[in-house]
Amino acid sequence: MFIRTTPTRNSTTGETYITHRLVESRRVGGKVRQVTLLNLGRQFPLVKERWPEVCARIEQLLCGQQGLMPATVMESVERCAQHCFARLVAQGGGTTPSCATAASFDSPSAFVEIDPDSLELTRPRSIGVEHAALAAMRELTFEPLLDSLGINGVMRTAIVGSIIARMAAPGSELASHRWLTGTSGLGDLLDIDLAALPLSRLYRASDLLMKHREEIETRLFARIETVFGLAASVTLYDLTNTYFEGAAAANPKAARGRSKEKRSDCPLVTLGVVCDGSGFIRRSRVFAGNAVECHTLEEMLLGLAAPAGAMVIMDRGIATAANLAWLVEHGYRYLVVSRERERRFDASAATPLLSAGEEMIQGVRELSEDGQEVRLHCHSPGREMKESGIMARFCTRFEAGLTKLAHGLTTARGEKRPDRIQERIGRLKAASRGAGQHYTVTLETDAAGQAVTALRWEKTPVPGTMLTDPGVYCLRSNELSWDAEQLWRTYMMLTDLEAVFRSLKGELGLRPIFHSKEERSDGHLFISVLAYQFVQTIRQRLRAHGIHDSWSGLREVLAVQRRVTASFVQKDGRTLHVRKATRPEPDLLHIYDALGLAHQPGSVQKLIA
Repeated sequence: MFIRTTPTRNSTTGETYITHRLVESRRVGGKVRQVTLLNLGRQFPLVKERWPEVCARIEQLLCGQQGLMPATVMESVERCAQHCFARLVAQGGGTTPSCATAASFDSPSAFVEIDPDSLELTRPRSIGVEHAALAAMRELTFEPLLDSLGINGVMRTAIVGSIIARMAAPGSELASHRWLTGTSGLGDLLDIDLAALPLSRLYRASDLLMKHREEIETRLFARIETVFGLAASVTLYDLTNTYFEGAAAANPKAARGRSKEKRSDCPLVTLGVVCDGSGFIRRSRVFAGNAVECHTLEEMLLGLAAPAGAMVIMDRGIATAANLAWLVEHGYRYLVVSRERERRFDASAATPLLSAGEEMIQGVRELSEDGQEVRLHCHSPGREMKESGIMARFCTRFEAGLTKLAHGLTTARGEKRPDRIQERIGRLKAASRGAGQHYTVTLETDAAGQAVTALRWEKTPVPGTMLTDPGVYCLRSNELSWDAEQLWRTYMMLTDLEAVFRSLKGELGLRPIFHSKEERSDGHLFISVLAYQFVQTIRQRLRAHGIHDSWSGLREVLAVQRRVTASFVQKDGRTLHVRKATRPEPDLLHIYDALGLAHQPGSVQKLIA
């Protein structure tokens, strides 16, 4: 067994290059011939002086000496030998060394005597998440979609690997590369050697996805609609932001803004998504980190091409009067949280409603004065407790500030000028989050009006505010035919959109972003969006069988299963190598049965050396 360099010519481009091959000399019909065992590629990592060591180590591994790594063997040599050994085992019925035979367990079982003490388990690789993710991709015909866009097989594999890595081990492209090459058994399922995957290919995969983003989003969601029979009647729209690790100076979208993760020290970028009522993402867009929510709706919905009459559900940050007027003008219905400050609630006319968190809500439905809208005034006990606590804290803080100002009037060096005292009261009100409006503050001055001699205040709650009506909010819609129950149930779909963002951020690696270029950061976000679509496909299938776990919980169960290579020394002195998946545990079996998947992913390979 030795390594040979062979000049090769690309028939398409005419380029001539050198490739490395692991070959073996065999006597065939009275002649000695060189048989290629493995194609090692153009970029073989070891210098020529180390090639004999690699070949000798591969032969040792084939003969069952995995644990006998000589002290003189370099780590790079051992790593290369282990990689070649794994490829020889995985190639099944392909060309194998003359000292070995390859077979499959699809044939009738053969019983052999082995030494149980010689058992070695090597190359464990995760397989459960990969198995479920590939099934979801195939159900949505994702790879044929990429093929129809002219993306070749090598790049299709890189794209599939990037997305599945985001589903299984969320992180940057560098983290995805480490997972694909060192942890995952995805290559076993695709029958491809992912251990040799270059990092640069994942970046090119991201660029290709961005090039075809519009087409991929449109056709993928069309397939989702067909598979799940979705009715395009409800549209959920919201935005979230994520932060960069670094200045991202080369990205024009990176801007300072209000971070929802409290990372005001980092530049941000904003992701807007339009969702279907079942939680699938119809369309996504990336905006600047300081994007104003209410200015993004028209751009998103025009690109969506939602049918006239579709119901658009939004949070109050986007529900401006201009946006509502635009929705009416273009034939959309809407259901939004009102931006009006005044709170009204008549408990005597309330209807009980059940929230997604099993909390009993009270709702009062009424028609607006002009008859163009219906309002649903709601009261939540849980929200009342939260808002009461907030207002109590800010009222206490405001009164403490007034007390401090009053105490300063009694000291020799305290501020007494009326204009400065008024300025300080104004700053206290600005920081009080609305609590200051409930206080009437009076200043008493000396005869000349040059110095404040006393500061007094009286708490006078303003009706219709958070202080007097905590836990009250209002929904408004131009769908006049719906009753309180239907309005509330439809609005509850917005909590599904919030769950989408939680999944993207916490389960699918949306944050943080390590890229400095705009197209690469946009690609990072788009990969997370695509990963979410396949996660949602899996969860939708599982919900039909009563499994409602989060993706992080499902991922923990799926990740337990591994593919390993078991090696035994037989009675005749030869070594038997078997690579197969471990037996799934009951929780994993339940998931596989619900998804209709095989219990042991990947084929079974056997090699006797």
